Order: sequence, then structure tokens, then C-alpha cells
Amino acid sequence: MDTQSDEPISEEVAQSTFGNHISQNRIAPKQPVYLLVAWILLLLLGGFFLFASISDLASDARIGLPSDHLEAFHGITGMTWSSAKVTSPQITQYTTLLEVTYAVHELVFGLLFLIIVIIPFRRRARWAWWACWVPMLANFTYTFAIAHYSTTTLTYSLIADIALPVLLLLHVPAFFGKSARRLS
Repeated sequence: MDTQSDEPISEEVAQSTFGNHISQNRIAPKQPVYLLVAWILLLLLGGFFLFASISDLASDARIGLPSDHLEAFHGITGMTWSSAKVTSPQITQYTTLLEVTYAVHELVFGLLFLIIVIIPFRRRARWAWWACWVPMLANFTYTFAIAHYSTTTLTYSLIADIALPVLLLLHVPAFFGKSARRLS
């Protein structure tokens, strides 16, 4: 005996089924607005990481050094980039190679950060919250090694140094609070 009916499904039943399907596939239960805003700001910070690395690569291709690093270069070497290119072209070529390599590493960190924030972080995987702290190692190293030589570079670097921990700490209740335990 055939258990399936050829009768059309009523609109009410279809909407109820669709509603149940949608609610089962939600990424996370309702969340406070501040968490949504903090998550969007994390996405923007990840976009900032990508923009900075792509901008550095473009500047490396044009002049050999990102424009916001010119002041730091002068502070460290005691000479301008243009005079260094004339007096020590091999050293500036090496410096450009290091800058390109660093920018590509920044790009990789930025992409991985965004992927983590978009998928597992949004789903409240605790490991993702911890993994989002990893770029702080690169951020602080950059601030203490290079950025302090240039006020412009220091300003950019402090954005990430301050924003990332604040935004991650705002998410502590979502990952480690009582409601987070029910989701696990």
C-alpha cells in the first residue's frame, strides 16, 4: 500500500515545515545586539588586516617600501628611502623582498582570521575564540619592532592592538557563560 498521498500539501503545513527547517538550521540562538555589533567589528578588523597587506604589496611594487614605513625606515637607518636606493640598491632590494614577504604573511593571517570569524566563531566554537587571539602576537611584535618609529604606523598598529582584545573580551559571555554551556 502506498503511504504517500498525491494530495497537495496545504500552505499552512508547508509554512510550518519551512519554519521548523529554518529554526533548526540557525547558526546561533538570538543574541544581544552588542554581540552582533562586536562580531561585525571583528569582520571589519579582518578587512583592515587584508586592506593593510594589499596596500603594502601595492606600495612595495611601486616604490619598494610601504609609504607608512618610510618614516620608520628613516628612524632606524638614519637615511631616507630614496637616498638608500641610490647608495645601497642591494640592501633596498633585500628590504623590499622582506616587506613583500611580510605583507603576504599579513594577508594569510587576515584571510585565516576572517574565515575563523565568519564560520566557527559565529557558531560559537570555543577554539575559534582562542584562535582569534593568535594575531595579537604579530600585532604586538609589529608595534614594538617597527611601528613606534612612526606616528602614522603606530596609530594604525594600535587600532588592532586595542580593538581585537576588546572585541574578543566582549564575546566572553557568549562563549563561556551559562547559555554557552547549553549550546555545547
